[in-house]
Amino acid sequence: MRQNKDILCIIVDDEAIAREVIATHVSKIPKIKIVASCSNAIEAFSVLRAHKIDLVFLDINMPEISGISFAKSINKDVKIIFTTAYRDFAVEGFELQAVDYLLKPISFDRLQQAVNSYFDIHTDSKHTEYTETANNDFMFVRADRRMVKIDFESIIYIESYSDYIKIHLADETIVTRETISTIEAKLPSKSFLRIHRSYIIALKHITSFTNEEITINNTALTISRSYKKDVLRILEKF
Repeated sequence: MRQNKDILCIIVDDEAIAREVIATHVSKIPKIKIVASCSNAIEAFSVLRAHKIDLVFLDINMPEISGISFAKSINKDVKIIFTTAYRDFAVEGFELQAVDYLLKPISFDRLQQAVNSYFDIHTDSKHTEYTETANNDFMFVRADRRMVKIDFESIIYIESYSDYIKIHLADETIVTRETISTIEAKLPSKSFLRIHRSYIIALKHITSFTNEEITINNTALTISRSYKKDVLRILEKF
Protein backbone atom coordinates (compact mmCIF):
# COMPACT_ATOMS: atom_id res chain seq x y z
CA MET A 1 0.00 0.00 0.00
CA ARG A 2 1.20 3.53 -0.73
CA GLN A 3 2.03 5.23 2.55
CA ASN A 4 0.28 8.55 3.33
CA LYS A 5 -1.89 8.29 0.21
CA ASP A 6 -5.50 7.37 -0.42
CA ILE A 7 -6.51 3.74 -0.63
CA LEU A 8 -7.76 3.24 -4.18
CA CYS A 9 -10.79 1.00 -4.53
CA ILE A 10 -13.33 -0.14 -7.07
CA ILE A 11 -16.89 -1.41 -6.66
CA VAL A 12 -17.96 -4.38 -8.78
CA ASP A 13 -21.65 -5.33 -8.75
CA ASP A 14 -24.20 -5.93 -11.49
CA GLU A 15 -26.90 -4.11 -9.50
CA ALA A 16 -26.79 -0.32 -9.81
CA ILE A 17 -28.56 0.25 -6.50
CA ALA A 18 -26.06 -1.98 -4.68
CA ARG A 19 -23.17 -0.02 -6.20
CA GLU A 20 -24.76 3.26 -5.12
CA VAL A 21 -25.24 2.06 -1.55
CA ILE A 22 -21.62 0.96 -1.25
CA ALA A 23 -20.36 4.15 -2.89
CA THR A 24 -22.36 6.27 -0.45
CA HIS A 25 -20.95 4.37 2.53
CA VAL A 26 -17.38 4.47 1.24
CA SER A 27 -17.59 8.22 0.57
CA LYS A 28 -17.95 8.77 4.32
CA ILE A 29 -14.69 7.01 5.19
CA PRO A 30 -11.44 9.06 5.07
CA LYS A 31 -8.50 7.81 2.98
CA ILE A 32 -10.64 5.62 0.72
CA LYS A 33 -11.02 6.82 -2.88
CA ILE A 34 -13.37 5.18 -5.38
CA VAL A 35 -11.65 4.93 -8.77
CA ALA A 36 -14.49 3.20 -10.60
CA SER A 37 -17.89 1.57 -10.17
CA CYS A 38 -18.20 -1.45 -12.44
CA SER A 39 -21.26 -3.45 -13.43
CA ASN A 40 -19.30 -6.59 -14.31
CA ALA A 41 -15.92 -8.29 -14.07
CA ILE A 42 -14.91 -7.34 -17.63
CA GLU A 43 -15.11 -3.65 -16.78
CA ALA A 44 -13.23 -4.30 -13.52
CA PHE A 45 -10.36 -6.04 -15.35
CA SER A 46 -9.91 -2.93 -17.50
CA VAL A 47 -9.73 -0.69 -14.45
CA LEU A 48 -7.18 -2.97 -12.76
CA ARG A 49 -4.98 -2.79 -15.83
CA ALA A 50 -5.11 1.01 -15.85
CA HIS A 51 -4.78 1.74 -12.13
CA LYS A 52 -2.94 0.51 -9.06
CA ILE A 53 -5.99 -0.65 -7.10
CA ASP A 54 -5.67 -1.58 -3.42
CA LEU A 55 -9.15 -2.83 -2.56
CA VAL A 56 -12.20 -4.25 -4.37
CA PHE A 57 -15.76 -4.34 -3.06
CA LEU A 58 -16.90 -7.39 -4.99
CA ASP A 59 -20.29 -8.99 -5.55
CA ILE A 60 -20.25 -12.76 -6.04
CA ASN A 61 -23.35 -13.59 -8.05
CA MET A 62 -22.69 -11.79 -11.36
CA PRO A 63 -23.34 -12.87 -14.98
CA GLU A 64 -20.59 -14.30 -17.21
CA ILE A 65 -17.73 -14.05 -14.70
CA SER A 66 -18.60 -14.61 -11.04
CA GLY A 67 -16.98 -12.68 -8.22
CA ILE A 68 -15.23 -15.85 -7.05
CA SER A 69 -13.69 -16.43 -10.49
CA PHE A 70 -12.68 -12.78 -10.70
CA ALA A 71 -11.04 -12.90 -7.27
CA LYS A 72 -9.07 -16.01 -8.21
CA SER A 73 -7.69 -14.37 -11.35
CA ILE A 74 -6.39 -11.04 -10.03
CA ASN A 75 -3.16 -10.10 -8.30
CA LYS A 76 -3.15 -11.27 -4.69
CA ASP A 77 -1.90 -7.85 -3.59
CA VAL A 78 -5.36 -6.51 -4.43
CA LYS A 79 -7.55 -7.18 -1.41
CA ILE A 80 -11.19 -8.23 -1.60
CA ILE A 81 -14.23 -7.38 0.50
CA PHE A 82 -17.07 -9.56 -0.77
CA THR A 83 -20.55 -8.02 -0.90
CA THR A 84 -23.35 -10.47 -1.56
CA ALA A 85 -26.90 -11.46 -0.75
CA TYR A 86 -25.90 -15.12 -0.31
CA ARG A 87 -24.32 -16.83 2.70
CA ASP A 88 -23.47 -19.94 0.68
CA PHE A 89 -20.17 -18.62 -0.63
CA ALA A 90 -18.75 -17.43 2.71
CA VAL A 91 -16.34 -20.33 3.18
CA GLU A 92 -14.99 -20.10 -0.35
CA GLY A 93 -14.69 -16.34 0.05
CA PHE A 94 -12.53 -16.62 3.13
CA GLU A 95 -10.46 -19.40 1.53
CA LEU A 96 -9.50 -16.72 -0.99
CA GLN A 97 -8.23 -14.70 1.99
CA ALA A 98 -10.88 -12.05 1.63
CA VAL A 99 -10.68 -9.22 4.13
CA ASP A 100 -14.37 -9.60 4.96
CA TYR A 101 -17.67 -11.01 3.69
CA LEU A 102 -20.61 -8.61 3.85
CA LEU A 103 -24.22 -9.72 3.49
CA LYS A 104 -26.71 -7.38 1.81
CA PRO A 105 -28.34 -5.13 2.80
CA ILE A 106 -25.06 -3.62 3.99
CA SER A 107 -25.14 -1.00 6.74
CA PHE A 108 -22.56 1.75 7.00
CA ASP A 109 -21.33 0.44 10.37
CA ARG A 110 -20.75 -3.05 8.96
CA LEU A 111 -18.92 -1.75 5.92
CA GLN A 112 -16.78 0.52 8.10
CA GLN A 113 -15.90 -2.50 10.23
CA ALA A 114 -14.73 -4.31 7.10
CA VAL A 115 -12.61 -1.34 6.04
CA ASN A 116 -11.11 -1.19 9.54
CA SER A 117 -10.15 -4.85 9.12
CA TYR A 118 -8.39 -3.90 5.90
CA PHE A 119 -6.41 -1.23 7.75
CA ASP A 120 -5.64 -3.65 10.59
CA ILE A 121 -3.84 -6.12 8.34
CA HIS A 122 -1.70 -3.49 6.65
CA THR A 123 1.12 -2.20 8.82
CA ASP A 124 1.72 0.75 6.52
CA SER A 125 -1.73 2.13 7.26
CA LYS A 126 -1.11 1.69 10.97
CA HIS A 127 2.11 3.62 10.61
CA THR A 128 0.35 6.34 8.66
CA GLU A 129 -2.36 6.76 11.26
CA TYR A 130 0.20 6.80 14.05
CA THR A 131 2.39 9.45 12.44
CA GLU A 132 -0.62 11.68 11.91
CA THR A 133 -1.49 11.62 15.62
CA ALA A 134 1.92 11.11 17.20
CA ASN A 135 2.43 14.81 17.93
CA ASN A 136 -0.98 15.18 19.56
CA ASP A 137 -1.92 14.41 23.15
CA PHE A 138 -5.43 13.35 22.19
CA MET A 139 -7.44 11.46 19.59
CA PHE A 140 -11.00 11.49 18.26
CA VAL A 141 -13.25 8.41 18.15
CA ARG A 142 -16.81 8.00 16.91
CA ALA A 143 -19.31 7.36 19.70
CA ASP A 144 -23.06 8.00 19.84
CA ARG A 145 -23.04 9.35 16.26
CA ARG A 146 -20.46 12.04 17.03
CA MET A 147 -16.70 12.39 17.16
CA VAL A 148 -15.51 12.46 20.77
CA LYS A 149 -12.16 13.89 21.85
CA ILE A 150 -10.21 11.68 24.26
CA ASP A 151 -7.06 12.89 26.02
CA PHE A 152 -4.42 10.17 26.18
CA GLU A 153 -3.72 11.11 29.79
CA SER A 154 -7.29 10.19 30.78
CA ILE A 155 -7.20 6.62 29.42
CA ILE A 156 -6.85 3.84 32.00
CA TYR A 157 -7.23 0.84 29.70
CA ILE A 158 -8.98 -0.24 26.50
CA GLU A 159 -11.06 -3.38 26.17
CA SER A 160 -12.14 -5.09 22.96
CA TYR A 161 -15.32 -7.04 22.32
CA SER A 162 -16.50 -8.76 19.14
CA ASP A 163 -17.39 -5.68 17.11
CA TYR A 164 -16.73 -2.71 19.40
CA ILE A 165 -14.35 -1.51 22.11
CA LYS A 166 -14.65 0.19 25.48
CA ILE A 167 -12.21 2.97 26.35
CA HIS A 168 -12.13 3.15 30.14
CA LEU A 169 -11.45 6.65 31.48
CA ALA A 170 -11.24 7.87 35.06
CA ASP A 171 -14.81 9.16 35.10
CA GLU A 172 -16.58 7.41 32.20
CA THR A 173 -16.39 4.68 29.58
CA ILE A 174 -16.52 5.48 25.85
CA VAL A 175 -17.94 2.82 23.52
CA THR A 176 -16.91 2.89 19.86
CA ARG A 177 -17.08 0.48 16.92
CA GLU A 178 -13.49 1.14 15.92
CA THR A 179 -11.22 -1.89 16.21
CA ILE A 180 -8.64 -2.15 18.96
CA SER A 181 -5.81 -2.28 16.40
CA THR A 182 -7.01 0.95 14.81
CA ILE A 183 -7.03 2.62 18.24
CA GLU A 184 -3.62 1.13 19.09
CA ALA A 185 -2.15 2.80 16.01
CA LYS A 186 -3.28 6.20 17.32
CA LEU A 187 -1.76 5.82 20.79
CA PRO A 188 1.76 6.93 21.82
CA SER A 189 3.65 3.66 22.22
CA LYS A 190 5.77 4.95 25.10
CA SER A 191 2.65 5.34 27.29
CA PHE A 192 0.52 2.33 26.31
CA LEU A 193 1.07 -1.40 26.07
CA ARG A 194 -0.90 -4.13 24.28
CA ILE A 195 -1.02 -7.13 26.64
CA HIS A 196 -3.71 -9.21 24.97
CA ARG A 197 -5.70 -9.20 21.72
CA SER A 198 -8.47 -7.64 23.83
CA TYR A 199 -6.55 -5.27 26.13
CA ILE A 200 -4.36 -2.18 25.87
CA ILE A 201 -3.25 -0.62 29.15
CA ALA A 202 -1.88 2.77 30.20
CA LEU A 203 1.49 2.05 31.79
CA LYS A 204 1.14 4.77 34.42
CA HIS A 205 -1.98 3.12 35.87
CA ILE A 206 -0.35 -0.25 36.62
CA THR A 207 -0.57 -1.03 40.33
CA SER A 208 0.97 -4.52 40.21
CA PHE A 209 1.75 -7.37 37.83
CA THR A 210 2.70 -11.03 37.73
CA ASN A 211 3.73 -13.30 34.86
CA GLU A 212 0.04 -13.94 34.19
CA GLU A 213 -1.82 -10.68 34.76
CA ILE A 214 -1.60 -6.94 35.28
CA THR A 215 -3.69 -5.02 37.80
CA ILE A 216 -5.00 -1.62 36.69
CA ASN A 217 -6.93 0.35 39.33
CA ASN A 218 -8.04 -2.87 41.07
CA THR A 219 -8.97 -4.53 37.76
CA ALA A 220 -6.94 -7.67 36.92
CA LEU A 221 -6.28 -8.11 33.18
CA THR A 222 -4.80 -11.28 31.71
CA ILE A 223 -1.53 -11.20 29.77
CA SER A 224 -2.02 -13.48 26.78
CA ARG A 225 0.59 -16.06 25.84
CA SER A 226 1.33 -14.44 22.48
CA TYR A 227 2.12 -11.07 24.11
CA LYS A 228 3.75 -12.31 27.33
CA LYS A 229 7.39 -12.27 26.28
CA ASP A 230 7.33 -8.68 24.99
CA VAL A 231 5.12 -7.43 27.83
CA LEU A 232 7.33 -8.82 30.58
CA ARG A 233 10.46 -7.55 28.86
CA ILE A 234 9.03 -4.03 28.82
CA LEU A 235 7.66 -4.16 32.37
CA GLU A 236 10.91 -5.42 33.81
CA LYS A 237 12.62 -2.23 32.63
CA PHE A 238 10.52 -0.13 35.00
